[in-house]
Amino acid sequence: MSRFLGEIRQLGYVVPDIEAAMDHWSETMGVGPWYYNPKVPIEDYQYDGQSHAVHNSVALANSGYVQVELIQTRNDAPSMYRDFLQAGNTGLQHVAYWTEKFDDDLALMEGKGFKVKMSGKVGENGRFVYFDKEAHPGTVIELSEVVGPKGRLFKSIYEASIDWDGTDPIRPFPSLSEI
Repeated sequence: MSRFLGEIRQLGYVVPDIEAAMDHWSETMGVGPWYYNPKVPIEDYQYDGQSHAVHNSVALANSGYVQVELIQTRNDAPSMYRDFLQAGNTGLQHVAYWTEKFDDDLALMEGKGFKVKMSGKVGENGRFVYFDKEAHPGTVIELSEVVGPKGRLFKSIYEASIDWDGTDPIRPFPSLSEI
């Protein structure tokens, strides 16, 4: 457990083929079901303080309390995912901490010298930031707000993973406005 932000709740993998990655994780690793969104509706996205239009596909599933996120970039908009791939990496790109006290935890991390590199919002009360410190590939820290619909989505994904029997391994994301 982190002394600063609690438990790591998500492992974020950047992959070149999200469909193949979902197949691998469900068939070989036994993790699922996967909730897949071919174009995540990210609002207020910024990279290095500038706005961009990103197109990312994301799939989410849980293994116990840890959520696995698969990410495939679909355009060349600036992002830490794109940078990771351009550096010749694939696989674990970040770990995420979830928070219901986003502003407090963001201030805590900034007070420790962390600077926001990438940020945005997914649904109401679904802000996220990625910090610029990375000692080696896979050590980027994401702080993710889970107060609103995104938090309820994450809870439903965890609940679906309990006693999952392997059927219906890939499912669509529900609409955040309906959660």
